[in-house]
Amino acid sequence: MIKSILLPIDGSPYTDAVLEYGIFLAKKLDAVLRVLTVVDIRLFDWSMSAGADSFVPIMPTPEFQEESQKIQQEKAEQIIKKAGEMLRDSDLSFDAYKRAGIPVDEICSMARENDMVIMGIRGEYERWSDKLLGVTVEAVTRQINKSVMLVDKDFMPIEAIQLGYDGSDTANKALEISAELAVSMSLPIEVISVFDGEEERKAILREAERYLEPYKVQYKLRHETGDAAEALVSAQKNAPHSALMIIGSYGHSRFREAIIGSTTVEVMRKASPVLLAK
Repeated sequence: MIKSILLPIDGSPYTDAVLEYGIFLAKKLDAVLRVLTVVDIRLFDWSMSAGADSFVPIMPTPEFQEESQKIQQEKAEQIIKKAGEMLRDSDLSFDAYKRAGIPVDEICSMARENDMVIMGIRGEYERWSDKLLGVTVEAVTRQINKSVMLVDKDFMPIEAIQLGYDGSDTANKALEISAELAVSMSLPIEVISVFDGEEERKAILREAERYLEPYKVQYKLRHETGDAAEALVSAQKNAPHSALMIIGSYGHSRFREAIIGSTTVEVMRKASPVLLAK
């Protein structure tokens, strides 16, 4: 059961959507919200000067460090202030935190105290990483053991759940979360299985059906063939209602992902909103 949701924000174009999805889910699930912004201490350690042939590290002066810290602290205060105004208007219970540290470490630390995390798919430097996962986002999703919901810049009320199911252990966790959310939010579930083999596909879908039956939720089973990531992303984009895509967490080693790719990563890059079940 999801009763506490962590919202890491950085003032990027994704911040409003993170807050809006947090508000939407908190109202549906009767959950508390905890907002976190992190002042990145790495920005104060050194700066880089571009030369003709290379980047040369330059130790900043104390005055530069002091001014940089002041600017970052003021920025964090403004982020928290804006988020607080938005959340107070929603009449929800929330806490706001400003911490200094390395963003990945601080988010993972606070995630231990919450049931779920909602993050923007990219952060404040997204203009240099179009279509790629943000560095902080990917590191957080790999390190924490709590479910993470990734969102794009535009908020859309969730009207249905789509579940990518392949029978794996992580997919079973996604199935469990899908059922719980469907009950709590009165949403229908579409279970999508992507296999070229008919018998294997049927067996996997029967497995999901048996699990969902006791929950008394509305569900339907769907089979697809071909590339799993492409099939799931296409299903969400062409859904008649705004759907939350739920998938299991990473299923391969980093070495294997580098060679054959990862369905999880591809769906996270291209689908929105997507919940990575842990």
